[in-house]
Amino acid sequence: MTTTNGGPQGTPQTGEAPQINVLAQYIKDLSFENPNAPRSLQPSQQPSINLQINVNSKALSDTDFEIELTVEGKADAAGTVLFSFELIYAGIFRLTHVPKDAVQPVMMIECPRLLFPYAREIVSSVVRNGGFPPLMIDPVDFVSLYRQKMAQTQQGAPAN
Repeated sequence: MTTTNGGPQGTPQTGEAPQINVLAQYIKDLSFENPNAPRSLQPSQQPSINLQINVNSKALSDTDFEIELTVEGKADAAGTVLFSFELIYAGIFRLTHVPKDAVQPVMMIECPRLLFPYAREIVSSVVRNGGFPPLMIDPVDFVSLYRQKMAQTQQGAPAN
């Protein structure tokens, strides 16, 4: 096995560098509700916004995986729901030459990291098209999300 100028090293078994290929990206489910319009379009105070982000994976073959990034949110002010949304944005990824012990972290960290900017833009546009200022979601630490999910799995709790 050789290394060139700090470049990527191959796996000991194959001598080839690990690769992640995005085969497809798509909206799997999208829902936006503006239940109190048009009153909700004139909020009298700064809304409270609650977000939940989750990642799920499904093997399609030995090398191909569907990764789902779920983003759910709700904004309310003075006990009134201004808007709520749910987006499931998915991608099909091909992982080649990835060591077996690294497949799960790659699926749950790197793949959603690639999907996130697109999901963020979709949420921003949908909220704006719903009559509100665009919602700019802060970057997500998928490493922490993965660790949290693994800790819940080890404790026997259902992972969210």
